Amino acid sequence: MAIPTSRTTEIANININKEKCTVCGKCVEVCKDFSIAVVEKTLVTTSDPVFGCMGCGHCMAVCPTGAITILGREISESDLFEIPTLASASNYDQYTALLKRRRSIREFADKEVSREIIDKIIDAASNSPMGIPPSDVNLLVFEGRDAVNEFARDFCRFLNSMQWFVSKWFLTLMRPFWGKANDQMFKDFVRPMFKIFTKKMDQDINLVTYEAPLAIYFYGSPYTDPADPIIAATVAMYAAETLGLGTCMIGSVHPLIQNGKKAKIFREKYGIKYKSREGLIVLFGYPAVKYNKGIKRTFASVTTIN
Repeated sequence: MAIPTSRTTEIANININKEKCTVCGKCVEVCKDFSIAVVEKTLVTTSDPVFGCMGCGHCMAVCPTGAITILGREISESDLFEIPTLASASNYDQYTALLKRRRSIREFADKEVSREIIDKIIDAASNSPMGIPPSDVNLLVFEGRDAVNEFARDFCRFLNSMQWFVSKWFLTLMRPFWGKANDQMFKDFVRPMFKIFTKKMDQDINLVTYEAPLAIYFYGSPYTDPADPIIAATVAMYAAETLGLGTCMIGSVHPLIQNGKKAKIFREKYGIKYKSREGLIVLFGYPAVKYNKGIKRTFASVTTIN
């Protein structure tokens, strides 16, 4: 048995080098699938794991002698690297300073983002935590202002073809089925969004992607943990901040291109491989404005149980 993803449906293979193994038991401690065990002072693979090795690589990463290698589920010994020292990582004050520096940028300087910077953002985001390995997050990169703007124009043409979706008769019909909160969201946000996006685009004013020089769409597959694309997008945003870029999350596009024949045609045009429960577009570019103040944010609630 194996946990399926769009990239693999097989379990990974656990290889144990008996000559290198000191039977320290660290690998057994970190394997929450119970795929390995110490039996009669010997490390062995078990016959009754929970799912079968999913390729997290914890056992291989914790082994002090290199006695364990994992092969399969898009992972191998060649993927190992030395963990950076704690001294080389940011401390808490540096990290919170980064978080507080970031604001959503919708005014971008007339400067393209180099391929080197794009690759650094993607590399950083690829290290994001995930629900089930290997990552089922897919990226669609719009490189250059022309590519980003054309996508926005195309999306507005799509919205024009879907005006019935925010018509009064449709919202009235759907209210008993999707409830008060969704009804309010469609009336007070989605319908005005349709109107302003398409109206301004007719005036050659792009309020979808704000003339950004780079946009990356993070989305999943039918197997993806819904949180994974959002986590990867968030990591990418903060990586971009360290590189001098401004960013902005765009959540309005993804949900509207998931269902229906026209949405499928739109996805296929851009090589979007799957419908995805969650997804997010992030805009990147050099800020054209400078913010001098931050604004304190709060949670809706924090409940502590002791």
